[in-house]
Amino acid sequence: MCLPGQPPAPPVTAGEALSAISAGLGYLCAADVASLTMAEQAGCLRALERAQSMQTAARSKVLAAFHSQDGCAGDGHGSTRTWLKWQTRISGGAASDAMGWMRRLAAHPAVAEALAAARISASWARAVCEWTDTLPPEHRGGADQILLAAAVGGAELRDLAHLAEEIRRQTARPDTGDDDGFDDRGVHLARTFGGAGKLGGDLTAQCAAALAAVLEALGKRAGPEDLRSKWQRDHDALEEACRRLIAAGCLPERAGQATQIQLLMTLDQLRGLAGASAAEAAWAGPTAGPGYDCDATIVPVVTGHVDTAVLDQLTASLHAGHNPATAWHAPATSPRARNGQDGDAEAARRELADRALRQILIARAADLLSGPHGLAACLRTGLLGDPAASVSLPLDTGVATETIAAHLRRLVILRDRRCRFPGCAQPPAACQPHHILPRSKGGRTCLTNLLLLCTFHHLIAVHRWGWGIVLLPDGTVTAISPDRSRTLHSHGPPSQAA
Repeated sequence: MCLPGQPPAPPVTAGEALSAISAGLGYLCAADVASLTMAEQAGCLRALERAQSMQTAARSKVLAAFHSQDGCAGDGHGSTRTWLKWQTRISGGAASDAMGWMRRLAAHPAVAEALAAARISASWARAVCEWTDTLPPEHRGGADQILLAAAVGGAELRDLAHLAEEIRRQTARPDTGDDDGFDDRGVHLARTFGGAGKLGGDLTAQCAAALAAVLEALGKRAGPEDLRSKWQRDHDALEEACRRLIAAGCLPERAGQATQIQLLMTLDQLRGLAGASAAEAAWAGPTAGPGYDCDATIVPVVTGHVDTAVLDQLTASLHAGHNPATAWHAPATSPRARNGQDGDAEAARRELADRALRQILIARAADLLSGPHGLAACLRTGLLGDPAASVSLPLDTGVATETIAAHLRRLVILRDRRCRFPGCAQPPAACQPHHILPRSKGGRTCLTNLLLLCTFHHLIAVHRWGWGIVLLPDGTVTAISPDRSRTLHSHGPPSQAA
């Protein structure tokens, strides 16, 4: 027990240290921090950032020792990264980041020491390591010391960047023109369970310049109604660039149509459907975002499986000469139970006969279920509405059905010539036909119920934000905000369709 005014005794074991950390953080989590003065709150934030620096250094030190002793093998894991994912319950990206810090601080001992002493933040330490990693190996340690001293002395991050560049110019080897970052290039797209992704990578100067030009060209605000952040506009610009590339190279005759929705259903689910509306609600929804089905190619696919229990019952019934309808629930009995001790030869013959009969049943069942006139096709076309009830192909796949016919698409383009949202002038290649009155509310796929909208105004402004679109008899367009507080009117009538 320490006396008043004295610092607490330092822990003497790792367990005591971890208990002290948990106790301190637990106190802050439970404390009424709103009652603290602003100076106390500011002091907490600064102290927590210093603790984060020390935590990074401590974790890297412990992880390096664990990794060098192959500690993951004791729990049956093949790598330290995998062990971190499953034993500490963190994501793969977080595990990779921890391994990266372990290697980074092993190569930069001065930075590790500064972090352990809380003289520099973890984010600044990462930047210092990235700058000095570009230097020849013999100059990295000295450069770390110079940059760390400048940081402790009060230099800002921008000043450190200029200093690192000056060190690079003075210590760099003659430029042979070979090291342009080409060998280090890479892009990593991680997909989550729900289909979302996280993109990261290292780009060459040429690729970075090309991508910046694309984002700048396609990421501009579309009008006063465009409330997206810079990051959201860059995301949508990248998606739009990919959509245009796919459309131009694969489906140029569809004027940018690149979406295909596969309507997947099992035969059991199809047999249990009450009607077309229930089928569309159950299966068309989760396959794409709002509005994607307005201008998509939909391919219905019916899948099935062989129920071996039913197959055994049919085989036993038919082999015994029973009526399958009356013997459906009769259990299959063994040859010895029915015929007594007839010997192994009789049992073998019966097994061969049953196997042949099973193959015949499977073949005939496939004929019954699949094909243009099979049970799967009849149920699909009879229970589902357009476009899922398309012409059948050989258990059952329908042909790709366009929600908007090609000739109608051409007429909409010829009439509108550009995005019809008031104030937008995106060309047809960046647009999609939109159903003014949704098909779910009885809207028809006809020229008077269609107009061109760019992907932002179609998929985001209308289908996600809830803007309403009205096509007036004179050909002008009115857009109404979701709260009906704003009404935007378009330019004059578009060109007349020939």
